[in-house]
Amino acid sequence: MFNYVAQRILIMIPTIILISIVIFVMPKLAPGDPAEIIAGRMNMESTTENKEFTEITLQQIRKRFNLDKPNFYLTLYPFSWNGTENQYHIWLTNTLSGDLGVAFVDSQPVIDKFKHALPITMLLSFLSIFLSYVIAVPIGIYSATKQYSNFDKISTFGLFVLYSLPNFWIATMAIIFLGGGDYFEVFPPGGLNSTFIPNDWTGWDIFMDKVHHLILPIAMYTYGSLAFLSRQMRGGMLEVIRQDYIRTARAKGLSENVVVFKHALRNSVIPIITLLGYLLPNLVGGSIIIEQIFSIDGIGKLTFAALTARDFPVIMASLTFSAVLTLIGILISDLLYSVVDPRIAFSKR
Repeated sequence: MFNYVAQRILIMIPTIILISIVIFVMPKLAPGDPAEIIAGRMNMESTTENKEFTEITLQQIRKRFNLDKPNFYLTLYPFSWNGTENQYHIWLTNTLSGDLGVAFVDSQPVIDKFKHALPITMLLSFLSIFLSYVIAVPIGIYSATKQYSNFDKISTFGLFVLYSLPNFWIATMAIIFLGGGDYFEVFPPGGLNSTFIPNDWTGWDIFMDKVHHLILPIAMYTYGSLAFLSRQMRGGMLEVIRQDYIRTARAKGLSENVVVFKHALRNSVIPIITLLGYLLPNLVGGSIIIEQIFSIDGIGKLTFAALTARDFPVIMASLTFSAVLTLIGILISDLLYSVVDPRIAFSKR
């Protein structure tokens, strides 16, 4: 197992380098000069004095953010052969050392922005994944074992409806109907905690207030993946319980619970373990909409603000994080295969 993990990590290195080239090049292809955006050149008066002042300012900005160095057309060469560093080399070296650069908008270190936003998004994402699997697996199993029952028909129809509805529309409707919009005020419409916390609140009161604020966002995170996972679980279970060894187990007189949970479950759960590697980055990407609607200061909202402001360091840091998370998720999925099915081994016996 250790050798397999080491080999996978070594394979990740060239993959990450290729991904980093794409991540660096794509924002640079957008039209316009980032230095002009930073300086606000388009809003300045077009007098000669201001033009001279603007040129000096632009030169200073380009030097400060390394924008005066060769651009993306040299990114295929991580180390410049003529001894001159290019922007990609500087960015990659700094990123590997933990320095994600400085934001164009407010000149704050990007790493500090991520330290504040990342725990929030990870909390929402991991809670959503946990709830998705905890709810989807039993629904899928019961629907498969009770195929064509009323529960199967109702759950299939309801989950297909949920999966087809866009999360931004569901989130907006949830705020209107349950968040004090036009109907009921059951849940807070945004944020992660109340703006005013009374002095007599205990730690439990503060915790329950945070849980109260998390219910709607996590529900919006969860319902789409829940609907998809439950359908995958149902399909996998239906395929397995029709196999010969399941019929043999039933013929031996084993109870239905033993047949389903001991013999059929392990093989049927493999497809949804595969999906775990793709749910992690998708939830981070999907957080852009949910965090924006519910005013949650996570990675999604930070990335959206960076996209609108063309804040390249923040955008590239966010894309790099999603790429690394994808590779880690795929590795975790592969390792979980051997946990649920001992026949799958990554080393010679």
